[in-house]
Amino acid sequence: MTLLDIQDFSLTVAGRDILKSLSLTVAPGRIVALVGASGSGKSMTALSVLGLAPPGARIRGSIRLGGRELTSLSDREMDAVRGRDVGLVFQEPMTALNPVLSIGAQVAETVRVHTAASRAEAARIADAILTRVGLPADRFPRSRRPHELSGGQRQRVAIAAALALRPKLLIADEPTTALDVTTQARILDLLVDLVRRDGLGLLLISHDLALVAGVADQVVVLHQGEVVEAGSPATVFNTPQHPYTRRLLAATEPVRRQPAPPPPGQPSSLAAPLLVARGIVRDYPLPRASWWGKATHLRAVDQASLAIHRGESVGIVGESGSGKSTLLRTLLAADAPQGGEVRLLGQPWSAATEAARRPLRRHVQMVFQDPVGSFDPRWRVERLVAEPLALLDPPPGAAERRRRMEDLLVQVGLAPEDADRHPHEFSGGQRQRIAIARALAVSPDLIAFDEATSALDVLTRAQILDLLADLSQRLGLAYLVVSHDLAVVRALTDRVLVMQGGRVVEEGPTLEVLNRPRHPYTTSLLAATPTLAGTQVA
Repeated sequence: MTLLDIQDFSLTVAGRDILKSLSLTVAPGRIVALVGASGSGKSMTALSVLGLAPPGARIRGSIRLGGRELTSLSDREMDAVRGRDVGLVFQEPMTALNPVLSIGAQVAETVRVHTAASRAEAARIADAILTRVGLPADRFPRSRRPHELSGGQRQRVAIAAALALRPKLLIADEPTTALDVTTQARILDLLVDLVRRDGLGLLLISHDLALVAGVADQVVVLHQGEVVEAGSPATVFNTPQHPYTRRLLAATEPVRRQPAPPPPGQPSSLAAPLLVARGIVRDYPLPRASWWGKATHLRAVDQASLAIHRGESVGIVGESGSGKSTLLRTLLAADAPQGGEVRLLGQPWSAATEAARRPLRRHVQMVFQDPVGSFDPRWRVERLVAEPLALLDPPPGAAERRRRMEDLLVQVGLAPEDADRHPHEFSGGQRQRIAIARALAVSPDLIAFDEATSALDVLTRAQILDLLADLSQRLGLAYLVVSHDLAVVRALTDRVLVMQGGRVVEEGPTLEVLNRPRHPYTTSLLAATPTLAGTQVA
């Protein structure tokens, strides 16, 4: 029996073919993974199933759900299909959840919109499904709001909302991209359990081949809107037939970066550290249980120490809440520690006044996970990239600023004429290149990356990692890499620190730590990391 049946489906927008003669099927109790790089048409396939193709789009072919043709339904009829027959789980739950509604109200609202259930009955259904996805009421009160939950917990709420009406088909569009490996594994286990127990059909959209290899019954490879390969994970990943599939597989394990050369005249092991942190402690106050209750604190970082030398790349890994991002903020002097000290270039950094830090700030720059969030969308690239030049004393004039900015764009693989465009005109990988160019503008010694490749597909990720390796070699840059992607850490870093509960539980040369872990927590992180090894056949 076929649940979802897409046959010879094509979609054209403004004269451009987005999907071309696409065919795939999903049966009850089965998981079909749709994989490909950004722009391949994966998300547009999901939107087409939901009747949410762009206005003015021209469609051809058939999409049937349980034998019912969806392409001929009216908007009102499709409203009934969405939620009741097809559930959708987005990549970022905070964009799908209402920030002012409690989690119980959000799921109950889905029930009340599509059924005649009373408020009490909708609340009962919401409570049951939230418990079903691993959020029991005794630990997760239904009055909590999304911002009070972790990323994985928010994704469970989004899954509960998608399942509230017991749909036949669930579409999960990059549901684990922003999650750490252990949370990712738990969410995947939940989805697989729902499919196997409840007989759902699951269309799993992902750019992560290793992730889908362990859960999918069938893999469909999409390239420029066309299916170029399909079959079981073992067949597709062990004996790929199409060059594009082989490229995706090759990019899954990035090439390891070569260490940057040490400063002239002395080996890197003897050079003075660029940045040193000793015994860092960072506490955050917790809400009081009552007006007269005792103030309590959460220790986010507990006695963490590290040193970074010129040209060295150091990674920090750990699951969400381990303290790695808090430690990064402290190292960058964005947060003040309650204990310990950070020194930059041998000078006080964490304890210095902002006036004293200002001339040092050009030596340390930052690249964020989402460059769009750090860009002013009204600014052109020229202004975005040149903004840090104001840190220089004296700042360059207009002509020199333009010349340096164009040189920076070329260094990161963009064209000088890209300076006159806005951020929304670029792909995700290109925007990350702009962010790297901006970080390079003041010739820093150290660049910090906070999950800088986690939202990128494997091909784009490989290109960015190649770029960073080249820049490190040519410019002698040091990197501080915070990531939950162990493949990125393995490829880009020389040393790695593993954090759990605010403490550094293991550290050492990257390959030694990842190949021969000593701490049980490191072992658990590695065990939770999806790989393609399980799909290989003799």
